[in-house]
Amino acid sequence: MATSKENGSKETATGSAQKSGQPAKRGFAAMDQNQQREIASKGGQAAHQKGTAHEFDSEEARRAGQKGGEAVSRNRAHMADIGRKGGESRQSAQRAAAAAMADKGNRQSSKDN
Repeated sequence: MATSKENGSKETATGSAQKSGQPAKRGFAAMDQNQQREIASKGGQAAHQKGTAHEFDSEEARRAGQKGGEAVSRNRAHMADIGRKGGESRQSAQRAAAAAMADKGNRQSSKDN
C-alpha cells in the first residue's frame, strides 16, 4: 500500500492531468504544435526521397470519393435530412430574392412620387 507521501508526489508529478481524468501528455504529444509539424515534415520529405510516399492520382481520388459517397448514401435517414436541408435552403433563398425584388420595386415607385 502506498503512503500518503508517495501519493502526494504522484499527484504533483501528473498534476492537472490526473484531476481532469486525462492521461498526462508525453513524448510527441507533449511537444508544441510547431515542433510536431517540423518533425512530421521531415518524415514526409524522407519518404518522398526514398520513393515510398504515396500520392493520389486523379483516378484513385475519384474512386475513393465514389466509395465514400456510396457509403453515405446507404443511410436513408441521413440522405433524407440532406435533401430536406437543401430544399429549405433553396426555398429560403428564393423567398429572399423575391423580397429583394419587391423591395426594389417599392423603392422605385416611391422615387417616382
